[in-house]
Amino acid sequence: MTHLLALIQQIKARRDMLHLTQEQLAELAGIGLRTLKQFESGKGNPTLATLQKVTEVLGLELTLQLKKTN
Repeated sequence: MTHLLALIQQIKARRDMLHLTQEQLAELAGIGLRTLKQFESGKGNPTLATLQKVTEVLGLELTLQLKKTN
């Protein structure tokens, strides 16, 4: 599973756990519903700022890690 698919699944699971619809999450995050739907379906390419808005509303933290190189 790619990191993006894992992120999508975590966001969907958290949204479901909080009993939020896509419409509610989009409104609370201040993003377009279409943007959220495309992202959750794996078709969108959200900006880092958009991801931060979504994760903030969901009480998640978005972190970046450096790749290990040999």
